[in-house]
Amino acid sequence: MFTMNQCDNNWIRFMKFQFNRTTLISLCLSTLCMLLTTTSWALNADDLGNTKVVEAYVDGLVKPLMIKEHSPSGVFVLMKDGQIILSKGYGWQDVDKRIPVNATTTLMRPGSISKLFTWIAVMQLVEKNKLDLDADINKYLKTFKIKDSYPGQPVTLRNCLTHTAGFEESFLGHLILNKNDQIISLAAALKKYQPERIYAPGTQAAYSNYATSLAGLVVANVSGMSYEDYIQKNIFEPLGMRNSTFKEPLPDNLNQHMAIAYQYANGSYIAEPFELITNFTPAGALTSTAEDMLKFGSALLNGGSLNGVPIISTETLMEMNKIQFNYDDRLNGHGLGFIHYPWGNTDTFGHDGATNAFFSHLGVTPSKNMVIFSSFTGPGGSKINRTLSESIYAEFMPIAPFFNIPPKEFNSYASKYSGSYIPSRHNLSTIEKVFSLLTQQKISPDGKGGLLIGDNRYIEIDKNLFREVSTGQLAAFKENKQGKIIGYALNGLSMFASIKIQSLFLLKAFNFFFLVLSIVVFVFVFLRFLYQRRLIKDLPTKEKIAFRAALIASLSHLWVVLFGLITMMSVGSQLVEHIPTMLKFWLVFPIIASLASIFLLYQNLEVWKEALFSTFWARLRYTFITFCALFMSWFYFYWNILGFQYN
Repeated sequence: MFTMNQCDNNWIRFMKFQFNRTTLISLCLSTLCMLLTTTSWALNADDLGNTKVVEAYVDGLVKPLMIKEHSPSGVFVLMKDGQIILSKGYGWQDVDKRIPVNATTTLMRPGSISKLFTWIAVMQLVEKNKLDLDADINKYLKTFKIKDSYPGQPVTLRNCLTHTAGFEESFLGHLILNKNDQIISLAAALKKYQPERIYAPGTQAAYSNYATSLAGLVVANVSGMSYEDYIQKNIFEPLGMRNSTFKEPLPDNLNQHMAIAYQYANGSYIAEPFELITNFTPAGALTSTAEDMLKFGSALLNGGSLNGVPIISTETLMEMNKIQFNYDDRLNGHGLGFIHYPWGNTDTFGHDGATNAFFSHLGVTPSKNMVIFSSFTGPGGSKINRTLSESIYAEFMPIAPFFNIPPKEFNSYASKYSGSYIPSRHNLSTIEKVFSLLTQQKISPDGKGGLLIGDNRYIEIDKNLFREVSTGQLAAFKENKQGKIIGYALNGLSMFASIKIQSLFLLKAFNFFFLVLSIVVFVFVFLRFLYQRRLIKDLPTKEKIAFRAALIASLSHLWVVLFGLITMMSVGSQLVEHIPTMLKFWLVFPIIASLASIFLLYQNLEVWKEALFSTFWARLRYTFITFCALFMSWFYFYWNILGFQYN
C-alpha cells in the first residue's frame, strides 16, 4: 500500500529535480494517489474498470518509485471484462535517444513467464497423443539421456511441469549470455550442462530452469520443428502476437523496438548488452510487448482461445490449473506450470519472470474477468514490479480483516521452528554450492507469541500454519514422522520451499565464525613475522622451518580470501554469462593453500614430536594455527571451491 510516509519521502525527492513538465505531472498524480490511499474512499474491484482511477493509482505508485529506484523503463496493462482499461509505458525505451516506452510496440523480456508458453506447447502435444506426461522423459530425447540417479524413478514431463524433477540448481557461466558466439543449440546446452538429480522425482518441488528447458526440447524433438518455430506457429500466430519471438538475436524488424537494458552508476544510465538466454530458451528467452502478453493472458482467461481461435482446449487448461503439487493443503499450490498467487482476495494464476535487467508479472484473475501484465527494468525494477502487482491485488481486492492473536501456549514449543533454512532450489555438486551460504533464512521466535521469518512477524493460526501480521501471507511448516520441523513454504510458492538445515557444517553461522577466526589468526601470524623477524631469524633450524610453514600457510589462505573478494568485485556480475578467466586463476590458490596446510600439519607433528619451541603453550598455539589452516582447506573442499568444479 502507498502510505502517507512514502508520499512525503517522494515529495522531498521530487523537490530536488527541476520543475519540468513531466515532473509537475508526476507530482500531481502522486498527490492524487496520496488522497486515494489516505482518505475514506476505499478502492474495490469495481474501480478496476475505471481508467482514470487505475491510471491515477498506477502513476502515483510507479513514477516516484522509478525515480527513487533508478528504473529507466516499464509497462503496465490491465484488461477487465474484455476491455483494455489501461495500457501505458513509463520511462524510456532508449534513454540517449529519448524514445519513450510504448505498451503496444516496445519490446520487454518477460523472463520466466516464457515457461507458460512451454507448458502450453507440451499440453498441445498431449492433446494430440504425441506426448505422455507420465512416461520416462528419456523416451523423447535423442542426443543424450537423463542420468538414472534414482533407479526405477525416471523423470517425467509431469515432474518438469510441476518443478518436481529433482534437479539441483545450475546457472554459473551458462544461463544468460551476452555474446552471439557463445550460443549453442538447445540440445547441446542441455547435454553439456545437465545438473545432478538431488531429489527423487515427485518428492520435493524445486524450481528448475533446466527441467523447463528439457520439456521445451521434447516439444522440438516430437514436433520436428525448432522450439522457436513451434511456438511461433502454434501460439503466437493464432493469437496475433506479431511482436513476440523466442529467437535470439532478435530479428531486424523487432530489434529497433527493444527496450535497452541499463545499469545505473555515478548518476547516469549505462546500456547493457542484449541478454541471450538461448541455452535455456524455453525457460526464459521470450521477447514481447505488453499488449501481446495481454493477448496471451486473455486466451488463458477465455478458456484457451482468443477471438474464437483456440490454442488449447478448455478442458486441458482446466487440468493445467488444478493443483498438481502442494507443500501443504492449506496453501495455494501450483498446477501444471501455473502459480496460484496468494495476493488479495483473488483466484489469480500466472507467473512472474526475471532476467538480469527485466522484472515482470502476468496475472489472470477469472473471478474478476481480469488480466494484468507489468514489466520494469533496471536496478530497482524488481521492487517496482512486485510492489505494483501486489498492491493492485491488495488494494482493489483486499482480503477480509483478521486479528493477530497468538496462541497462549506458543512460546512453550516455539523453539522447534528455530533454525536456518535453505531453498530447496540449491546446488550440491559444483562451486555453486557456496551460494547456499548466502541464501539461508533464519527463523526464530520473537518472545511475544510470534515467529520471525526474516524481518516479518508471523502468528500461528493452526498447527504449523502461520499468518504474517500485516499482509496476511501464510507460511506452513512440515514435520517428519518424529515430529521435528524439516521445512516450510509460503502460500503460493510451494516450488520455492525451504528446507531446515540439519547439518552443522551447512550453517552460515558455523562457517562464518571459523572463517573470521581463521583470518584473524593468519593476520596475527603475519604481524608476528613483521615485528619479530630478527628473533625468528635466530631460531634453531627446525623451529625456523616450522614457523615458515605456518607463515606460508597463513599467507596462502589470506591471499585466497583477498583475491577472492577482488575477483567477485571485478567479475562477479559476469558469472551468469561465462566463467571468467580471473575466477579460473583464483581457483588455483585454494589448491596451493591446501598443500601448504598439509605441510603445516606435518610440521605440527614434528613440533610435538621434537618438543620444538620453548613452552607447551607455544606448541599449542602452533597447533591452533594448524587447525585454522586445515579448517580453511576443509571449507574449500566442502563448498566445492577446491579444484575446478563447474560445468
